[in-house]
Amino acid sequence: MKIVIAPDSFKGSLSAFEAARAIERGIQKAFSDADTLCLPVADGGEGTLDTLVAVTNGQKISVLVTGPLGKKVEAEYGILGDGKTCVIEMAKASGIPLIPREELNPLNTTTFGTGELIKQALDDGFTSFILALGGSATNDGGAGMLQALGLSLLDEKGNKISTGGAELAKIHSIDLSEFDERIADCKFLIASDVENPLIGPHGASHVFGPQKGATPEMVSILDACLAHWADEVEKVTGVHLHDSPGAGAAGGIGGAFQAFFPSRMRRGIDVVIEYTGLQTALEGADLVITGEGQVDFQTASGKTPMGVAQAALLKNIPTVILAGSVGKGIEALYQYGVLSVHSIINKPMELKEAMENAGELLENVAEQVVRSLFYQRNKIKFPTV
Repeated sequence: MKIVIAPDSFKGSLSAFEAARAIERGIQKAFSDADTLCLPVADGGEGTLDTLVAVTNGQKISVLVTGPLGKKVEAEYGILGDGKTCVIEMAKASGIPLIPREELNPLNTTTFGTGELIKQALDDGFTSFILALGGSATNDGGAGMLQALGLSLLDEKGNKISTGGAELAKIHSIDLSEFDERIADCKFLIASDVENPLIGPHGASHVFGPQKGATPEMVSILDACLAHWADEVEKVTGVHLHDSPGAGAAGGIGGAFQAFFPSRMRRGIDVVIEYTGLQTALEGADLVITGEGQVDFQTASGKTPMGVAQAALLKNIPTVILAGSVGKGIEALYQYGVLSVHSIINKPMELKEAMENAGELLENVAEQVVRSLFYQRNKIKFPTV
């Protein structure tokens, strides 16, 4: 009996690799003869760089960059095993985990450090890039990234503006004369599951701003700033970002790539599935187990469990999802080949306790799921009285 184990990370508690091993231990408790294959995955968010580097036997390069609030942070970019492809996960330089929760403020946060990572990779000779956009703390439309790469954003007096989402309102003109010319000769694959436009009720500020610390008042300010930014970008590039699908990804950095880079966007999970070889790994499998920290109605928008289930469904293999917590709307997942969804929480407990014991909890629920499924196939012996 072959079981493919393909989870994402359980944020704050388990990496995708640790989650996979915990699930494997649970399976082995229930069914020691199972043929298990651990294939940790990601969807373009946090953990994508680590996953792609690991599965291709690549390496990581450390770089000192500007963090989302202007302080220097140690970030890194990845080099895939082919030695030619650079992976940049923007959360490493501009992500929410880099800021204490009480300091989150998308009026001030910047993507400047992500631009510095790209610049360093360009200096190191790379021309092929994969950009993972999830987990950002920013809402600056990618302006900070562009500034780090030489784009000048000028106010009405011709002075360069500072960084941060609120600064976009001051832009009077955009000067492309010093924008890094090497970018035009590169390829950028943007890994993101977000199809939101840049502005409006479904745009970056309204949908994602609150989780980055934006109050309702801030959301209105940020949306107006991005609208002004989009107007100015259109003047110099001819690209209309306002309602462009995917432009709202990661606080609008998706739009920056659409307007200023030779880029194409793909669902993050599809990029990872391709590089991990999941389709090949699924050959001959009887079950797939995937999971992540939170599963709810948003999961069906292209997050890891849905992407894995879709890949398995193509081969008529059922998928079980294990999650730290299960929210509303999971029934939407059943049409994609998901057999069932299980929370790993086995008793009332505080979030801190659940996160500290996530490995054990995941192991236990994996064991119970496999026991219930494979008893029906006579793979687990039931004791006789």
